[in-house]
Amino acid sequence: MPNPDPIRVAAAQLDTPGDPGAAAALHRAGRDIRQLMSRAHEQGALLIHFCEGAICAPHKRVMSSSPGTVAEADWTRFDWDVQQGELRAIAGHAASLKLWTVVGAVHRLTAPHRPHNSLYVIDDHGRVITRYDERMLSNTKVSYMYTPGTSPVTFDVDGVRFGCALGMESAYPELFLDYERAGVHCVLLSTLGPGASFALQAQGHASSNSYWISYATCAADAHAAPSGIIGPDGTWPARCAPADATALALAGIDREHESLARPWRRTARGDLYATAAANQDPRTSRDSF
Repeated sequence: MPNPDPIRVAAAQLDTPGDPGAAAALHRAGRDIRQLMSRAHEQGALLIHFCEGAICAPHKRVMSSSPGTVAEADWTRFDWDVQQGELRAIAGHAASLKLWTVVGAVHRLTAPHRPHNSLYVIDDHGRVITRYDERMLSNTKVSYMYTPGTSPVTFDVDGVRFGCALGMESAYPELFLDYERAGVHCVLLSTLGPGASFALQAQGHASSNSYWISYATCAADAHAAPSGIIGPDGTWPARCAPADATALALAGIDREHESLARPWRRTARGDLYATAAANQDPRTSRDSF
């Protein structure tokens, strides 16, 4: 039976506000998101993927309860009503376009708990079907800003299984190996950079796990590493220009990609080498030539 046709995925590059109390900036971000959604739909995308904090990525110093220092975040400074309105408008637009949309936003918890740094997964009917909460937070995030998430998240679109990652999680290969074990075809990595290292790490994860990675970052970090799609061989079949501007990169994600490396690595991680070892050979001693 021939493999199904690939599905088109768009990795977005976006100018993200850093002040969650600046309502005009949040509204502008929402409009930019919807415009990129329309462009992705026109170019045949089935799913669009945005960066961390797409509507607003609260800056640690803007949020600090102690001016001039990095301290406990004061979440009363966040205009939650504006964000909620923009998220609802994005969900409505997703339904009108029949476009799966994965967008970064802050998810409020019940006080006194800090919020999550999250990705909302909105289906092509405009429904939030799941949410991923960043697990491996930076020192600043976990000390002053966010509550960490607790579990990986996967979801399926037209037979393609996606996993989610956020922020600096590219630095933790165990998360990406777990997604390989879960049978994902593509990991959606949303970040704000620094791209030079995070993008290189993402290329390594794609290659070592033989799956796709959609890398979505903010426009301000595009000079170091713009948004794009990384193939299972670690190369970039599609990438935005390294310019501080909103942009899209689109590529077809193969449902059935399976190089010889992926099943072999699964075998190797089993008991293959234990059964092949020559433990009884006297020449295995490490104290002689």
